[in-house]
This record gives sequence, structure tokens and C-alpha cells, in this order.
Amino acid sequence: MLNTNFKKIDIIKEISKKTGFSVNFSKKILNDLIDIIITELRHGDINIKNLGIFKIIFKNQRVGRNPITKKKHIISSRNTISFTTSKKIIDHLNKFT
Repeated sequence: MLNTNFKKIDIIKEISKKTGFSVNFSKKILNDLIDIIITELRHGDINIKNLGIFKIIFKNQRVGRNPITKKKHIISSRNTISFTTSKKIIDHLNKFT
């Protein structure tokens, strides 16, 4: 997988290729994983050992500006998701540089 811009179907095909499962079954696996992460985030942060931490972050309402037209508008308050990579993955990536 040399492409740096992945689509969901690319991940599904890679799962299918590595496991030998059908593309439809691999799609179900990925969709179930995403559903589990979304469901568990409703209860708080998720720490997946040797992978990283998914956190919910609240962002306050603020004034934004269109850089082209310079027109100001209000960006509403919202929850976002942050992902922090585990030290093990960072150390593994640093071996190659």
C-alpha cells in the first residue's frame, strides 16, 4: 500500500488480501470496528493498547473567517475526536528513518 490517501475500500481490500476473507466480510469487519469505536466513545476515552488513545474534545464557539473573502462567520461549538498514537508505534516508525 504505497498510496498515502486511503479510502475505506482500500483498507477493506488490504484486509481481504492479508486475511483471505472475502471483500464483503472484510467490509463488515471494518464497519463493525468503526461502530464499536463510535459506541465506546459515547462512554468516554478509548485506549487501545499498542495503538493509541481516542479522545473526545469539546471545542467552544468561535469566530471564523473565510481567507479569500475575509467574511466573518460563527463556528458553532462541537465535539471532535482526537487520536494520540502510542509510543510503541512511534518508536517503530522511527527505526526506519
